[in-house]
Parts: sequence; C-alpha cells; structure tokens
Amino acid sequence: MHFATEFWLTRLCFQRALGFIYLIAFLIAVNQFIPLLGKRGLQPARRFLRLVRFRNAPSLFWIDCSDHFIAATIWAGIALSVFALSGLSESFGLAVSMCTWALLWIIYLSLVNVGQIFYGFGWETMLCETGFLAIFLGSSDTRAPVIVMWLIVWVLFRTMFGAGMIKLRADPCWRDLTCLFYHYETQPLPNPLSWYLHHSPPWAHKVGVLFTHFTQLIIPWFYFAPAPLCYWAGGVTILFQIALILSGNLSWLNYITIALCIPCFDDRLLGRLISVPHLVPVQMNMTHAIAVGALTVVVLILSWRPARNMFSRRQLMNASFEPLHLVNTYGAFGAVTRERLEVVIKGTDAEFPNASAAWREYEFKGKPGDVNRRPCIVSPYHWRLDWQMWFAAMSPPECHPWIFALVQKLLEGEKRILRLFARNPFPSRPPKFIRADWYRYQYTKPGERGWWSRTFVSEYLPPMALRAPGEGQEPAFLKQRENI
Repeated sequence: MHFATEFWLTRLCFQRALGFIYLIAFLIAVNQFIPLLGKRGLQPARRFLRLVRFRNAPSLFWIDCSDHFIAATIWAGIALSVFALSGLSESFGLAVSMCTWALLWIIYLSLVNVGQIFYGFGWETMLCETGFLAIFLGSSDTRAPVIVMWLIVWVLFRTMFGAGMIKLRADPCWRDLTCLFYHYETQPLPNPLSWYLHHSPPWAHKVGVLFTHFTQLIIPWFYFAPAPLCYWAGGVTILFQIALILSGNLSWLNYITIALCIPCFDDRLLGRLISVPHLVPVQMNMTHAIAVGALTVVVLILSWRPARNMFSRRQLMNASFEPLHLVNTYGAFGAVTRERLEVVIKGTDAEFPNASAAWREYEFKGKPGDVNRRPCIVSPYHWRLDWQMWFAAMSPPECHPWIFALVQKLLEGEKRILRLFARNPFPSRPPKFIRADWYRYQYTKPGERGWWSRTFVSEYLPPMALRAPGEGQEPAFLKQRENI
C-alpha cells in the first residue's frame, strides 16, 4: 500500500460498503432468525444459553432471549445499518460515528454467538472482525487512521491467502486442476449461469483453477506493496470476486471481500473516480489516536494464532480463537464434493404411509428440488436452511439433529418454518406423515429438457408422525428422536 496520500475517500467508500453488508445481514436475520433460533425454532437460542457460559458466548440475549426482544434488537440493527449506509452517522462527529459502528458490531456479534450452526459460516466472523475495525475509522471530520487501513488489508490477506492454502492442502483436485469439473454442479446453491459454466470445455475449468491459485496465493502479497502494485492487486481480487458472484450464490462472502479490497486504493486514485469536496484534518485527536493504538496492540497479539494456522499442516478453515471474533482464520471450499446428493422432504395426508400413499414434496427456496425449476439468483442474500440441507445431504440424519426438529415443525404446521419454503404442499392442514429420501442430482446435458436429472439413492428418514396410528401409543416422532 502507498501511504503518501490520504484515505478520506477510501474510508467513505469502505464505510458505505460495510453499511450495505450490515443491512443485508440484518434483513436476513429479521426474516429467518426467529424461525430457526427463536423460542419455537429448530435450535432455540434460549436452550443454547442454558448450556454455555457468558464468557464463551457473549451476547445481548443473556439479558432477554424472548422473541420480542430478539426482533427488536434485529430491527435496531437495521435502523443503525441505514444510518451508517446513508452517511448520517459520520455527520455528527467522532463519538456518534464510533457508537454507531460499536452498536452494529455488538448486535451482530450477539446473533452470531447464539446462532449455532445456522451462523457458523466464515462470512459471519468476517463481518464481526471487519465491523470491529470499522469502529475506529473515525467520522468525516477526522483524519482517516492509516493503521486501521493496514489492519483491514490484513483481514483481506488472511481471507484470500487462507483460502488458497487450504485448497492446496485439503483436496487433490485443486492440485491436479480438476476441481471445477465438479464445483459448479455441487456447490450449495447454483445459479442459472452455473449450468453453462459446468458445460464449459475441460481446458477452461483448468484455467479457472490456475486463476484461482494465482489470485489467492500470489496476489495477496501485493496488497502491502507500493502503488500502483497494490491497485492492481486490489483490482484483480475484485475481478475474481465478481466472477464468483456470477458463478454461484455464496451469500455476502464475495461482497464483503470486495469491501475489504477498498483500502488497497487511496485518495490519489479514488479522487479520479469520485468527486466529493472535503477538507482533511491535519491529525487525529488524542482520544482517537489512543483508541487506534490500543486496537493495533490487541490485533497484533491476537494475530499470532491465525497467522500460524495459515502455514500449519493442520490448517483450520473458518475458525475463531476467542469469543469476540476479533482476529480469525478463513478459507473456502478446501474440499469439493464429486457428486450432488439432495435430501427431498415429502409429506402425505394418507392414514397409513404404505405404497398407496400419495407423497407431496416440500420445495425449498434456493436449493435444487423440482428438476425443471430454474436455479435461483439470491446472493448477497442467504437462505440459511437451504445451506444446512446441503450439508445434511452429505451424511446420515443422526449427524444433524436439527433435521428432526424440522420434521416436527412441518408435522405441526409451524407457520414461521413454512415461510422458509418456496411453497407449502399442505395449505389446508399439516400432513400426517413426513419422510425424506436421498437423491443424486446431475445437470442435464445440452439439448435435454429441464435443469436437473435425479436418481433415487436410498431412504434418508422413514415415515414419521407426531403420534403413532392407534389410540394409547406413544408419539412415534418423539420416540425416533430419543433413539438417536
């Protein structure tokens, strides 16, 4: 990075980008957090907090874990996100700016720390870490702290280089350049372009893997180089992230990575693209300087384990080493699955789940189901249940206890859960039985009808009911869960 110029415009662009990502994250939470983690959710946060200590999962929800308090907290996050995105948070001075970004960080950290598997993705901790650094960037009437720009670039380096290193270690297909033969078909939520990319010639797939290695293993070292090398490094990384956005739905992972690239560009470059009249203060005030100095010391101390992890033979992917998620280790798609398995949930209102029963399928909003339905375009939005169903299809249901809670909610006709599906095949009353089957999905070939073809593999869950047929028998569904 070249620090002979100012970063006033850089800070402005970065804060607006991060405000947008916060807004998306809270909009996802307002639609999905309570159905998944509320009082009647699949993994209630209230129950989770009984099993952990505050120091291991600091969260506002230790104060109150009711659905009303959770919803109010999320809506507060939305309001603060709009406040930051509009730039109003920077118009009232340093104190208001720092408080705004601090509250955003506290609220989102509170969601992540009780979110369990539904908030266990790398971009969640990326937002927590980046959001914490944003607290110290200052307001529009203060000098942009250069050291905080360095710390943001350090997050970018760990994101990209960590992803590159885990690929070299975890799966041989990244070394023999064949991973993209499978990735477009087997990724969590393909989009329409994924079908066309999957049918690209083999040489194009291999070039794509080589470009991935170049961008994740070579380019990151130039983030710290003088201009114009850091400009080129940031530009190549943004180009790579745009390619990933076009090829699939990875929530806001690519968007926050693009935001992290912004500090690679200083005002000398951005001033050619953006015209915003402003005056740059001569120096930071004493309070701001002390806060930035303390931040630097904390980050340097906490960086030891993540830095060591990147070069470790037993590299962890997307791991936090302390509950505040201040400095983390990142990575994506260290392993690529070779075939796409899907769990298809079905229900019937027949009296008995025998061969004559008519089964109707539940359709998810994002993941493949109906073979003729076009793949979705959803990023930067994130369908959390769809992603977990992708993981669930990789192993037996015993490895995913929450799926039994999902079946129970469907049998009960829980409206909040049903809103997470594309359609409810039982609009009048809940089904009497639910089952789930394993299917192998493959893209259709050019010239064939539809987007997918599928083949039955085996039964995933046997037919389950809230109560076994016949009077006086214990609940069959509850008995099934107790045996696991």
